Amino acid sequence: MEDIKAQIETLLYENAPDFEISKLLKKDIKNYFATLKESFTQNSGKGFLVQHTRKIDTLIQMVYKVAMRSMFDTYMPMKNTLPITLIALGSYGREQLCVYSDIDLMIVYKEVPGYNTQEMIEKILYILWDAGLKLGHRVHEVGELFEISKTDITIKTSMIESRFIEGSKQLWNQTENELYRIRKDEPDAFIHAKIEEMQALHRKYPMTMEPNLKEGDGGFRNANLVYWIGNILHNVGRIEDIDSKIISKKEYDKFHKALDFLFKVRSALHLATGKKEDKLRLELIPTVAQYLGYKAEQKEHMKFSRKVISYLKTIKLYTTIWIDALSSYYDKKTMLCPKNENNNYIELLEQLCTAPVEQFPIHPTFMKALNSSYKTPNIEEKAYKILLKLFAQPQSHLILKTLIDTRLLGYTIPYMKKVINLPQFDGYHQFAVGIHSVMCVQALENIKDKRVKTLYNSLRDEEKIFIKVITLLHDAGKGRKKSHAEVGTVLFKGFGKRLNFSEEQIKIGKNLILYHTLMSTTAQREDLHSEQSILKFSSHFPTKKELDFIYILTYADMNGVGNQTYNDFNARLINILYKQSLLALSNAKQLDEATKRVKKEKILQRQAIFKNLSQKLQKNILHIPSDLLFIKYTPQRIVTIAQEAEKLDKYHFMITNDKFLTIEILRKENLDLSYLLHKLSRLNIVQMDIFKLFSGIKYFKIDFDETISEGDYNHLHEIIITALTKEQPLKLNKPSINIEDIYINCNHSKEHAMMKLTCNNQKGLLSYLIQVFDHLKVDITSAKIHTKMNKVNDLFLIEKNGNFCNNTNLIIKELTE
Repeated sequence: MEDIKAQIETLLYENAPDFEISKLLKKDIKNYFATLKESFTQNSGKGFLVQHTRKIDTLIQMVYKVAMRSMFDTYMPMKNTLPITLIALGSYGREQLCVYSDIDLMIVYKEVPGYNTQEMIEKILYILWDAGLKLGHRVHEVGELFEISKTDITIKTSMIESRFIEGSKQLWNQTENELYRIRKDEPDAFIHAKIEEMQALHRKYPMTMEPNLKEGDGGFRNANLVYWIGNILHNVGRIEDIDSKIISKKEYDKFHKALDFLFKVRSALHLATGKKEDKLRLELIPTVAQYLGYKAEQKEHMKFSRKVISYLKTIKLYTTIWIDALSSYYDKKTMLCPKNENNNYIELLEQLCTAPVEQFPIHPTFMKALNSSYKTPNIEEKAYKILLKLFAQPQSHLILKTLIDTRLLGYTIPYMKKVINLPQFDGYHQFAVGIHSVMCVQALENIKDKRVKTLYNSLRDEEKIFIKVITLLHDAGKGRKKSHAEVGTVLFKGFGKRLNFSEEQIKIGKNLILYHTLMSTTAQREDLHSEQSILKFSSHFPTKKELDFIYILTYADMNGVGNQTYNDFNARLINILYKQSLLALSNAKQLDEATKRVKKEKILQRQAIFKNLSQKLQKNILHIPSDLLFIKYTPQRIVTIAQEAEKLDKYHFMITNDKFLTIEILRKENLDLSYLLHKLSRLNIVQMDIFKLFSGIKYFKIDFDETISEGDYNHLHEIIITALTKEQPLKLNKPSINIEDIYINCNHSKEHAMMKLTCNNQKGLLSYLIQVFDHLKVDITSAKIHTKMNKVNDLFLIEKNGNFCNNTNLIIKELTE
């Protein structure tokens, strides 16, 4: 700094033009900004802002000196006698100027004949602009300050924060007198307007995962408002100077720690973006966190964001209490206030949980009482009876929000403790877990979808309490290594027992939390016209009551995410899924099969062999239409079949001839199954499976009750190749089948018809049956062929494409006449 001063002195001595001096200042400012990142590492809190403020002060003071020399040369008057004063406003006035924030400068002058003040002011401004400073400026005659302040609340606010930089101290004294008048002019109206302005900003910028550090909920605006009120009503220049009866040292220390950290975050945000930025966007968190010494790891970014959220809440809590203590803005007659000064926490909790809705939000004195009340290290057991009263309230979210705001939700409900300020970086959730969970309860208690509201209103009171608890705890398991839904079931079980829920309630509640995202994902990602999708979903919620609960929970969860997450489009899809699932509940047998399949899928998904597959193949396996494949085969076998299918060109087959002959075939296009079975009709088939897989591939497995000789092996190989490469014309003998041996049900399910065949075993029976199906282009989705004691018991699931159900009479005729 001394070097730049010396260079300016040299230029002034040489009568250099103003633009040369501006050029030198611009270069100095550029060099200074280049050093900010390094200096931030050494002094990053309020001290960094003060340091930056003083640098700007020095630059402005130099510009004033240059303008004086330029205007008066060696005949410069004394500064006090020249009626011009340079004053810092806003954050610059508070010495909290962030590096890329506007520099708010007010130039006050007094019109005195003999001084060309306007030309002097213009010269100061032009040099500052040419030097490249981002200036926000006001120019006023000292006598008009009071009237100007009355025109706009923002102007009045900035004037309250005035600080002398350079110029006439005599004029500054006159200015201070005017500023005093401004402070004392209708103070109550001003304070009320500022509080309402802050509340409007909080509604605009709630405490999301991307908080606005300046004007958002719990941001710098909260702290500034305390300063403004203290300045106007108590004539103090710093928050820490306010009467200790209003702001205790213990409270101030916590507040100051939080504020200083957020100063660091905002400075880092400016440095990271190279511009004025107040919104901590998700993509900026890694860079900002690194400026503050956090490692480049997801875990560290979570830790950083959790701290930001926690400190915003700290500032919000204390400033809300202090603003009321300073201004008496909030109405004690209508808001909930503590009954006496010596309450312990349990007494206050009882009062809170039984208060009428009209007394919310609670009065700041109650917030202070909650915050400072006596508490045991862990919440007392008797509190759980009070919590039942909490959830019984029609608008219990107001109580839960109060506990969030007073930083007591984790203490009061320990099962929520780890997620209260837990950030969510999934790009879907807009709020930290704690706030999201309370917003879900709010959505539940104020349902706008008439269909969901009807279901909720039909619940008994104890069922409403039950679903509220589930809604609050549905994400309580987040932030752990294990699946958050699985951890959530354990937490719910513990909390449910404390609330005296029945074993049946706990069982249903655990299931709802385990699958709390299933309805939204199924409705939005799966084919709702697919019977398999409906049955698979329904199998998790086997009763109408459980289906109602998951519908209500899904609505609450989606509405707690943020605006427009639950919209007309996905609401319609979810309702379709709900209605289709109600119909599926009536088909107990199919639902039982789907339940068995789901259990097998869970086992499969936990296996390392499945986890090591590509995401695409995993998805293909889980979308295989045949339930029987999952029920009948082991996870290892299913994966092996799928892996072979994935790399299939046209076909693949395998012959096993140990104790019994088994043929396995995977084919993408043709397989003349009728020909294959005809050629093998001398062998007795005991079992045959046919399963549709994916990508048009079918899997066939045929088991015989005997082996073949080594000499027949090559011949069998040729038969299979022929069956796979071309269709063979066959003249087959009709088997002997009676009409009563055949059972056909075209209403078996929405997608499949069923045919059962029970008759004596005969050579060529299956070959003939498959030939009839092939001739009519009947597509077998799944087949279970079983022979025992010379009796066949064959079951076919057939795709409803019109070729089967439109030709049932013809099929029966072909088989029986």
